[in-house]
Amino acid sequence: MPIYQSVGHIPPKRHTVFRQPDGTLYHEELFGTEGFSGKSSLLYHAAPPTKVLSMGEPYSVRPVTAIKDNLKALSFRGFNVEPNDDYIASRKTLFVNDDLHIGLAAPQKSMDSYFFKNADADEMLFVHEGNGSLRTCYGSINFEYGDYLIIPRGTTYQLMFDAPQNRLLFIEGFGTIRSPRRYTNEFGQFLETSPYCERDFKLPKNLETHTERGEFLLNIKKNGLIYPYIYEMHPFDLIGWDGYSYPYGFSIFNFEPITGRVHLPPPIHQQWEGNNFVVCSFVPRLYDYHPLAIPAPYHHSNIDSDEILYYVDGDFMSRNNIQRGQFTLHPAGLTHGPHPGAIERSIGKKETKELAVMIDPFNPVSITEEAMKIDVPDYYKSWLE
Repeated sequence: MPIYQSVGHIPPKRHTVFRQPDGTLYHEELFGTEGFSGKSSLLYHAAPPTKVLSMGEPYSVRPVTAIKDNLKALSFRGFNVEPNDDYIASRKTLFVNDDLHIGLAAPQKSMDSYFFKNADADEMLFVHEGNGSLRTCYGSINFEYGDYLIIPRGTTYQLMFDAPQNRLLFIEGFGTIRSPRRYTNEFGQFLETSPYCERDFKLPKNLETHTERGEFLLNIKKNGLIYPYIYEMHPFDLIGWDGYSYPYGFSIFNFEPITGRVHLPPPIHQQWEGNNFVVCSFVPRLYDYHPLAIPAPYHHSNIDSDEILYYVDGDFMSRNNIQRGQFTLHPAGLTHGPHPGAIERSIGKKETKELAVMIDPFNPVSITEEAMKIDVPDYYKSWLE
């Protein structure tokens, strides 16, 4: 990713006269997240996207750190995060550093009354429970259990849920979240050896052009503050757009696992990369098929990165007593490996049904007060017989 897209009506030449049926001009906007040299899209608005009626007082959603420096294996019961009707209020940040924030959200209601824009970070949302639609000016993306949603920073969006029970894992990346460069050739096409390809992505569809005027609340997140803005025009007023910058989805079930005769290291599971972090997808797969293979991972030392695992479903063979929605944090500098009994238990097994998302930050994370509310006591002792 990205793949060039052209949706709706656009002029044959960029930065040229493009008129509406009544003779007035459409309003062109260049949308990019890396100055004028990164990937971008050209958006064509029915009205200027700058008409602000009023602005409310900003309020803080900055996470409060409980443990700044950590060298202790920790675990957290993610499903103990309390649901909240409001999407913004439901977002609980658990781990932070200067490159990314990681958290969970359990919103119970759709964003009917406002729009949201994260001007701080690209967002990765992983849908653990729930169905619905991600609505943006580019069109909509229907989502369901197991979907990743990648939303470039600065994108105005709404999440519309089909039911109240929703659980999301989110990452805010203070840089671009993208597919690993090693999966593509010099032209940006996915290689035959990549675990996924262009056909697997969910792209925005059903562009809707809203030309209504009124008072539209847009909550903008910037530097950890929410700024309530009231705009005169509906944010989704595009007649068309083209380019390389837009939100997209990907089902974890479309990730094709790479296997071998003996155990292969975590980079084979990599799904995304960001600024100083990677995200991996552990999916159902055949185990190693050497006659003497040990499918359980070998002990390894995390010297260059913290390892954060979010357990989605199934029986994660290297861990004992793990529940759906649980986090484990194994900090850089400590050796870690399978729980007692896991190595012997894995020998002779033919496949695994595990489903998990792993996040490896290359700079240490701090732990927030919200995380400590759902801490599993004495997890660091769980390797004792």
